[in-house]
Amino acid sequence: MALEDRTPGYQDLVSNNNAFFAVLNRKGLWQDYSGPRIRETLQIDKADIQWAGGFDFLNNAPIELFNDAWFTPKMAFVPISLSMEEIWNNRGENQIKPVLRSYLEAAERALRDGMDEAAYSDGTGFGGKEIGGLDLAIPLVDDQGTYGGISRLDNAIWRTTTYDADTDFTDIGTQVNSTTIRRYYMRIMSQHTRGTRAPDLGLLSQQHYEAYDAATVAIQRIQRSGGLGELGFSTLEYIGANRRMELVLAGGLGTPMPANTTFFLETDSFRVRVNPANNFDKLFDGDGQMPINQAAIAQFIGWMGEVTQVNPRFHARFYDSDPAS
Repeated sequence: MALEDRTPGYQDLVSNNNAFFAVLNRKGLWQDYSGPRIRETLQIDKADIQWAGGFDFLNNAPIELFNDAWFTPKMAFVPISLSMEEIWNNRGENQIKPVLRSYLEAAERALRDGMDEAAYSDGTGFGGKEIGGLDLAIPLVDDQGTYGGISRLDNAIWRTTTYDADTDFTDIGTQVNSTTIRRYYMRIMSQHTRGTRAPDLGLLSQQHYEAYDAATVAIQRIQRSGGLGELGFSTLEYIGANRRMELVLAGGLGTPMPANTTFFLETDSFRVRVNPANNFDKLFDGDGQMPINQAAIAQFIGWMGEVTQVNPRFHARFYDSDPAS
């Protein structure tokens, strides 16, 4: 029953541990799905405006405006097991609660760490059973492979853009430091902005965050009020290219965030699609199951879903392949 009480808060628990998930949760982009596949409807073409006068003929050629990307849901489970010996040795309400709480807290740490690692994954972990995170959504090689059932090689509209500081902006420099980083960011933001659409979240490795922080003296440094800073993340705000972007330190001790990297994300294009029957819910009814050949109780916290997106063109990945040069 302790697990029953804690389950409704697990989505917030997981999202508050990861800046990417936190923004999607805040925007209501953790969304349910149904069926064996997750489908996202994409606008793959656009109708062109026609200027005409008098008796000009109007073109009404058929256009395929929409198609679907599809994603396979993934499942994850965290075990909670107590031996009957532990239960018997801690009999009594005042004694058993600390034991259960300790096991639940350990499971919650596993949830946070596992989902945080998966957020940056390429989807190949556990034999391809892991969710596809940012390493799959915004890969180092941006014109190869298939994503959401669509070939990136054959469909330029389905590609993100990857920039290498050593080769792509030699007029600015070839090293990411306090002198160059704002100019790199300005160039990337200007190339990924159209109208009201642009990256609004930057996930920075430790090296890039330190360089950006050093690029701003105290009187110029802009710290974002509200937003992810209220959840305990280290945040700054980039203002440039007529846009604003929240910058978050995603690197650090034991982090899965790639080194010497910044992800530029237009978060409105992402979704975390969740099966409503398994959204951090317990697997077995009641307190759990007792194996027929063990004096123990077993329970699992389960989750089923996938990270999807509907428009990759406004995302970018910026990295330094050779930080020493």
